[in-house]
Amino acid sequence: MTARLQRELKKKHVFDSPQQVALIALLRTADRAQIELVRLFRDYGLTTSQYNILRILRGEAAPLPILEIASRTITVVPGITGLVVRLENAGLVLRTRCKADRRVVFISLTAKAAAVLKRLDAPLDKAHQRIMQRLPEADLKQLIAWLERIRCSLADPDDFETTADP
Repeated sequence: MTARLQRELKKKHVFDSPQQVALIALLRTADRAQIELVRLFRDYGLTTSQYNILRILRGEAAPLPILEIASRTITVVPGITGLVVRLENAGLVLRTRCKADRRVVFISLTAKAAAVLKRLDAPLDKAHQRIMQRLPEADLKQLIAWLERIRCSLADPDDFETTADP
């Protein structure tokens, strides 16, 4: 397995450690999966970050403050206000200032966004299946558990609930 990664990267020397191999393999895999998703979302006029915001709003089924959306994104979005403005200009979200606190801005989905998301559901599910097709369900569960453990080692202890290892 290490030899394949070494060939892919055209690396002349062996890796320094199993940890280095694992992390580079994880990053390479994430990059390949991200490329697949970027291509899919582009066909619908979205970026992955824009899709992420729309997904959060659909899941909540109610307007959310912009900072709450930012806290729920899969990847860190430093320019969330700019993303929301672009989504608003595309007619996919509405921004409404809170009457009680004018500093708070609520974001909600439009019918147009709901229609785009509905059209995207099946192709996205197909992409998930294609990307993960070589892993049986038991392996997927193990992978999810391992990735959670890695995230736990990188986050504040309060960010994750303590769970027993599978």
